Amino acid sequence: MILAHLATFAPHSIGMFLQEGQVSFSLMGLWQNMGWLARIVAIILFVMSIWSLAVIIDRALYFSAARKQSREFAPKVAGALKDGRLDEAIKIADRSKKSHLAEVVTAGLQEFRSFGSGGSITEDQIESAKRALERSEAIVHAKLKRGLGGLATIGSTAPFIGLFGTVVGILNAFQQIATQKTSGIGAVAGGISEALVTTAFGLLVAIPAVMCFNFFTGKVEAFDVEMDNSSSELVDYFIKQSHR
Repeated sequence: MILAHLATFAPHSIGMFLQEGQVSFSLMGLWQNMGWLARIVAIILFVMSIWSLAVIIDRALYFSAARKQSREFAPKVAGALKDGRLDEAIKIADRSKKSHLAEVVTAGLQEFRSFGSGGSITEDQIESAKRALERSEAIVHAKLKRGLGGLATIGSTAPFIGLFGTVVGILNAFQQIATQKTSGIGAVAGGISEALVTTAFGLLVAIPAVMCFNFFTGKVEAFDVEMDNSSSELVDYFIKQSHR
């Protein structure tokens, strides 16, 4: 008897359940189910995703060009300095505009040349070139890190913004229950979907931002080591020239 009763009741209950839960899960349907506050959260996350993508593309292109030009620049300038052709070395560095090594080396060479080529090389001349190298390293380091602060901010805040949207969606779901005075799935489906969408969107924005931030930070550290080594080698070159 109980099974027979359930068999007759189940189709009717399932039909009511489906009717109550008719919520479109397409992007347009989810957008229409969102409240105005959740829509603002989604718009903020969308803007953050565009900003993050722009920084990622910009840094990827910049680092790729810096790496390529530096590999071409290093052996050429080393050969010019070995032959004592200081002006030629500066011209080679000027042609490598995007090379982090070229920018640092150019500053040191120009400062060294500013004292003139006549007479012996003094200690002050070497110290002045060394300070120029240090200043140039700091400037290039700032250029390399441009945009990475924003990428870190997006990676750390996007999940919390998405979580805020989740809380808003759950509150919206409870408000629908109170308004419609029903506990069916249709009363809460919109709010729950709204909550899940903002959470997923927040994670979708944050994960690539964090991964790319860590990757680019490693690249900047590697470039810093290369600039330190180049500066040290150039100072050694100046010292050797002073002892001739």
